[in-house]
Amino acid sequence: MARIAYIRVSTEEQNTARHDSMMDKQNVDKTFTEKVSGKNTARPELQRMLEYIREGDVVIVESYSRLARSTKDLLTLVEQIHGKGADFVSLKENVDTSTPQGKLMMTIFAGLAQFEREQLLQRQKEGIAEAKKRGAYKGRKPITIDKDKWKEETSAWRAGKQSAVVTMQHLGLKPRTFYNRVKAEECDSGG
Repeated sequence: MARIAYIRVSTEEQNTARHDSMMDKQNVDKTFTEKVSGKNTARPELQRMLEYIREGDVVIVESYSRLARSTKDLLTLVEQIHGKGADFVSLKENVDTSTPQGKLMMTIFAGLAQFEREQLLQRQKEGIAEAKKRGAYKGRKPITIDKDKWKEETSAWRAGKQSAVVTMQHLGLKPRTFYNRVKAEECDSGG
Protein backbone atom coordinates (compact mmCIF):
# COMPACT_ATOMS: atom_id res chain seq x y z
CA MET A 1 0.00 0.00 0.00
CA ALA A 2 1.52 3.28 -1.16
CA ARG A 3 0.59 6.82 -0.28
CA ILE A 4 0.78 8.74 -3.55
CA ALA A 5 0.85 12.53 -3.84
CA TYR A 6 -0.26 14.39 -6.94
CA ILE A 7 0.93 18.00 -7.02
CA ARG A 8 0.03 20.41 -9.80
CA VAL A 9 0.57 24.13 -10.31
CA SER A 10 -0.58 25.92 -13.43
CA THR A 11 2.66 27.51 -14.69
CA GLU A 12 6.41 26.92 -14.69
CA GLU A 13 6.86 30.11 -12.66
CA GLN A 14 4.75 28.84 -9.76
CA ASN A 15 6.46 27.23 -6.80
CA THR A 16 5.39 23.86 -5.37
CA ALA A 17 7.08 24.37 -1.97
CA ARG A 18 3.78 24.78 -0.08
CA HIS A 19 2.39 21.61 -1.64
CA ASP A 20 5.63 19.70 -1.04
CA SER A 21 5.54 20.69 2.63
CA MET A 22 1.93 19.51 2.98
CA MET A 23 2.76 16.17 1.39
CA ASP A 24 5.81 15.67 3.64
CA LYS A 25 3.40 15.74 6.59
CA GLN A 26 1.31 13.04 4.89
CA ASN A 27 4.23 10.57 4.74
CA VAL A 28 3.84 9.97 1.03
CA ASP A 29 5.82 7.23 -0.69
CA LYS A 30 5.68 8.58 -4.24
CA THR A 31 5.04 12.06 -5.63
CA PHE A 32 3.95 13.06 -9.12
CA THR A 33 4.49 16.78 -9.77
CA GLU A 34 3.70 18.86 -12.82
CA LYS A 35 3.49 22.49 -13.83
CA VAL A 36 0.69 22.58 -16.39
CA SER A 37 -2.86 23.86 -16.73
CA GLY A 38 -5.60 21.65 -15.32
CA LYS A 39 -7.98 22.46 -18.18
CA ASN A 40 -8.07 18.81 -19.23
CA THR A 41 -6.86 15.43 -18.01
CA ALA A 42 -4.29 14.90 -20.76
CA ARG A 43 -1.39 15.65 -18.42
CA PRO A 44 1.74 13.45 -18.53
CA GLU A 45 2.32 13.13 -14.76
CA LEU A 46 -1.37 12.61 -14.06
CA GLN A 47 -1.44 9.76 -16.57
CA ARG A 48 1.77 8.28 -15.10
CA MET A 49 0.21 8.43 -11.63
CA LEU A 50 -2.97 6.71 -12.83
CA GLU A 51 -0.85 3.92 -14.34
CA TYR A 52 1.23 3.62 -11.14
CA ILE A 53 -1.71 3.17 -8.73
CA ARG A 54 -2.25 -0.29 -7.27
CA GLU A 55 -4.95 -1.81 -5.08
CA GLY A 56 -4.82 -0.48 -1.52
CA ASP A 57 -3.01 2.76 -2.48
CA VAL A 58 -4.16 6.20 -1.42
CA VAL A 59 -3.97 9.20 -3.77
CA ILE A 60 -3.57 12.49 -1.92
CA VAL A 61 -4.06 15.99 -3.36
CA GLU A 62 -3.91 19.40 -1.72
CA SER A 63 -7.30 20.34 -3.18
CA TYR A 64 -9.80 19.08 -5.76
CA SER A 65 -8.72 21.92 -8.03
CA ARG A 66 -5.21 20.44 -8.26
CA LEU A 67 -6.61 17.21 -9.69
CA ALA A 68 -9.39 18.60 -11.91
CA ARG A 69 -10.95 21.89 -12.88
CA SER A 70 -14.42 20.54 -13.58
CA THR A 71 -16.73 18.39 -11.48
CA LYS A 72 -17.08 15.98 -14.40
CA ASP A 73 -13.29 15.50 -14.69
CA LEU A 74 -12.96 15.15 -10.91
CA LEU A 75 -15.60 12.42 -10.78
CA THR A 76 -14.07 10.60 -13.76
CA LEU A 77 -10.59 10.65 -12.19
CA VAL A 78 -11.83 9.55 -8.76
CA GLU A 79 -13.73 6.73 -10.49
CA GLN A 80 -10.49 5.67 -12.24
CA ILE A 81 -8.66 5.73 -8.89
CA HIS A 82 -11.40 3.64 -7.26
CA GLY A 83 -11.37 1.31 -10.27
CA LYS A 84 -7.80 0.42 -9.35
CA GLY A 85 -8.87 -0.38 -5.78
CA ALA A 86 -7.33 2.81 -4.36
CA ASP A 87 -8.78 5.61 -2.25
CA PHE A 88 -8.72 9.38 -2.75
CA VAL A 89 -7.95 12.10 -0.19
CA SER A 90 -8.29 15.86 -0.67
CA LEU A 91 -6.66 17.72 2.22
CA LYS A 92 -8.25 21.16 1.77
CA GLU A 93 -11.79 19.81 1.52
CA ASN A 94 -11.08 17.16 4.17
CA VAL A 95 -12.47 14.33 2.05
CA ASP A 96 -11.27 10.74 2.31
CA THR A 97 -13.16 8.23 0.15
CA SER A 98 -12.19 5.37 2.44
CA THR A 99 -14.73 6.79 4.93
CA PRO A 100 -18.53 6.84 4.65
CA GLN A 101 -18.45 10.66 4.87
CA GLY A 102 -15.97 10.86 1.97
CA LYS A 103 -18.09 8.55 -0.15
CA LEU A 104 -21.13 10.70 0.64
CA MET A 105 -19.29 13.83 -0.51
CA MET A 106 -18.40 12.20 -3.83
CA THR A 107 -22.02 11.09 -4.25
CA ILE A 108 -23.15 14.67 -3.62
CA PHE A 109 -20.64 15.94 -6.21
CA ALA A 110 -21.93 13.39 -8.73
CA GLY A 111 -25.49 14.54 -8.06
CA LEU A 112 -24.50 18.19 -8.49
CA ALA A 113 -22.72 17.41 -11.77
CA GLN A 114 -25.81 15.60 -13.06
CA PHE A 115 -27.99 18.53 -11.94
CA GLU A 116 -25.69 21.00 -13.76
CA ARG A 117 -25.87 18.94 -16.98
CA GLU A 118 -29.67 18.70 -16.83
CA GLN A 119 -30.01 22.43 -16.11
CA LEU A 120 -27.79 23.23 -19.08
CA LEU A 121 -29.83 20.98 -21.38
CA GLN A 122 -33.09 22.47 -20.11
CA ARG A 123 -31.86 26.05 -20.69
CA GLN A 124 -30.65 25.04 -24.14
CA LYS A 125 -34.03 23.49 -25.00
CA GLU A 126 -35.90 26.57 -23.72
CA GLY A 127 -33.59 28.86 -25.70
CA ILE A 128 -34.17 26.91 -28.90
CA ALA A 129 -37.96 26.95 -28.35
CA GLU A 130 -37.87 30.71 -27.81
CA ALA A 131 -35.71 31.23 -30.92
CA LYS A 132 -38.11 29.09 -32.97
CA LYS A 133 -41.04 31.28 -31.82
CA ARG A 134 -39.17 34.34 -33.08
CA GLY A 135 -38.26 32.53 -36.30
CA ALA A 136 -34.57 32.91 -35.49
CA TYR A 137 -33.80 29.19 -35.21
CA LYS A 138 -33.77 27.10 -38.33
CA GLY A 139 -31.90 24.04 -37.06
CA ARG A 140 -28.95 22.46 -38.77
CA LYS A 141 -28.58 22.98 -42.48
CA PRO A 142 -28.99 19.73 -44.38
CA ILE A 143 -25.82 18.25 -45.83
CA THR A 144 -25.88 18.43 -49.61
CA ILE A 145 -24.09 15.80 -51.66
CA ASP A 146 -23.79 15.68 -55.41
CA LYS A 147 -26.20 12.95 -56.63
CA ASP A 148 -23.68 11.53 -59.10
CA LYS A 149 -20.98 11.32 -56.43
CA TRP A 150 -23.44 9.64 -54.03
CA LYS A 151 -24.42 7.08 -56.67
CA GLU A 152 -20.79 6.40 -57.65
CA GLU A 153 -19.57 5.95 -54.05
CA THR A 154 -22.52 3.87 -52.79
CA SER A 155 -22.38 1.66 -55.92
CA ALA A 156 -18.71 0.93 -55.21
CA TRP A 157 -19.57 0.18 -51.58
CA ARG A 158 -22.53 -2.09 -52.46
CA ALA A 159 -20.37 -3.95 -55.00
CA GLY A 160 -17.79 -4.62 -52.27
CA LYS A 161 -15.11 -2.54 -54.02
CA GLN A 162 -14.65 -0.30 -50.97
CA SER A 163 -15.58 -0.35 -47.31
CA ALA A 164 -18.35 1.68 -45.73
CA VAL A 165 -15.70 3.67 -43.84
CA VAL A 166 -13.95 4.66 -47.08
CA THR A 167 -17.29 5.51 -48.66
CA MET A 168 -18.21 7.75 -45.71
CA GLN A 169 -14.82 9.47 -45.90
CA HIS A 170 -15.23 10.14 -49.64
CA LEU A 171 -18.70 11.58 -49.03
CA GLY A 172 -17.70 13.50 -45.89
CA LEU A 173 -20.43 11.86 -43.80
CA LYS A 174 -20.61 10.48 -40.29
CA PRO A 175 -21.88 6.87 -39.93
CA ARG A 176 -25.32 7.82 -38.63
CA THR A 177 -25.94 10.29 -41.47
CA PHE A 178 -24.62 7.83 -44.06
CA TYR A 179 -26.76 4.91 -42.91
CA ASN A 180 -29.86 7.11 -42.52
CA ARG A 181 -29.45 8.21 -46.14
CA VAL A 182 -28.91 4.63 -47.31
CA LYS A 183 -32.04 3.54 -45.44
CA ALA A 184 -34.09 6.44 -46.82
CA GLU A 185 -32.91 5.61 -50.33
CA GLU A 186 -33.92 1.95 -49.89
CA CYS A 187 -37.36 3.00 -48.60
CA ASP A 188 -37.83 5.37 -51.55
CA SER A 189 -36.97 2.61 -54.03
CA GLY A 190 -39.29 0.17 -52.28
CA GLY A 191 -36.46 -2.10 -51.09
